[in-house]
Amino acid sequence: MKILRSIVLTILLGAVSGAAMASDVDVKAIWVRGTVAGQKATGAFMEVTSESGATLVGAFSPVAGLTEIHEMRVEGGVMKMRAVTRLELPAGQTVKLAPGGYHVMLMDLKQALKPGEFVPLSLTVEGKGKKTETIEVKGEVRDLTAMPMKH
Repeated sequence: MKILRSIVLTILLGAVSGAAMASDVDVKAIWVRGTVAGQKATGAFMEVTSESGATLVGAFSPVAGLTEIHEMRVEGGVMKMRAVTRLELPAGQTVKLAPGGYHVMLMDLKQALKPGEFVPLSLTVEGKGKKTETIEVKGEVRDLTAMPMKH
């Protein structure tokens, strides 16, 4: 009986420690810019906070053939966008993925995204010890001209 209790306790502790990172990372204010027929790319935007610090290392969505984390910035008066493989989430700080900055790029879209629909997103986060975890979220599709909501 002691062995069985020990095994159950080990499994439960493992489950709790495996879930700790998910509760450490908070993703909110998620939205996706709508598209028009034939448009093959759009952006997903959100606010991500990690209490102990983590790194966003990947993203996936079934509505897109390719999903990447992108950075948009102005260099010498020219707007440039590039994929990044890692986005640091400093401990206790909210990182905003917003138009004109970091965002999740959804490319090779499989269909038009209409306002009011919800797009599933899987975010891969790397925590302490290089352990990765996937966080499942959904973003509401907003009008093509939508900008972030004011808080």
